[in-house]
Amino acid sequence: MPKVADPSVRDALLEGAARQIALGGSGSLTLRRLVDEVGTSTMAVYTHFGGMQNLRQEVRREGFARLKTHLDAVEFSRDPLTDLALLGWAYYDNALENPHLYRVMFMDHHEPSDDVVGLDTFDQLVAAVARCIEAGRFSRAEPFDLALQLWVAVHGLVTLELSGLIVADLAVEMLTTTWRSQFLGFGADARAVGRALARARREAPRAARALGSGAC
Repeated sequence: MPKVADPSVRDALLEGAARQIALGGSGSLTLRRLVDEVGTSTMAVYTHFGGMQNLRQEVRREGFARLKTHLDAVEFSRDPLTDLALLGWAYYDNALENPHLYRVMFMDHHEPSDDVVGLDTFDQLVAAVARCIEAGRFSRAEPFDLALQLWVAVHGLVTLELSGLIVADLAVEMLTTTWRSQFLGFGADARAVGRALARARREAPRAARALGSGAC
């Protein structure tokens, strides 16, 4: 029987490649350095990815796949404001759980790849904003424009935390504060915003831990 490719080796190669790119830049990733770190053979890269170029592109795809898994785990409720905030926390959680992949996705993207990679994750945010508009929580506006503003805010705070420029508790508090300002600016009722953000913060694992540690 032919030998079956070990999926754990594939995962280790993706993680190792993401770590090397995130810490040393795209040029730091080499076949020899990667297989030495993972403890496998050069053939494993060709078995799982067909070569280094495909591996580099697959690292970015893997990053967006993990982000989508986090976003898909958010179960929509009757309150689109809470759901929108929970999507934000899911984005934050994914970044903190996969920091090297996150950097490759957004901070060190030099490899050619399909332009539509990851677009479906932004589409989920646009759809969530559209629900808020349709429910009358936000004023009439272009969902894409509001979604882009929300993404810019959370991406900026995540980047600051991953860079070590702000601590986790501050990042969590500033996410809540920023979303409050944005939701109000989009036309939402202040009391509805307060309830939605409080509920989302209780239900988001990292945010709840920060809340329990004394952040307010």
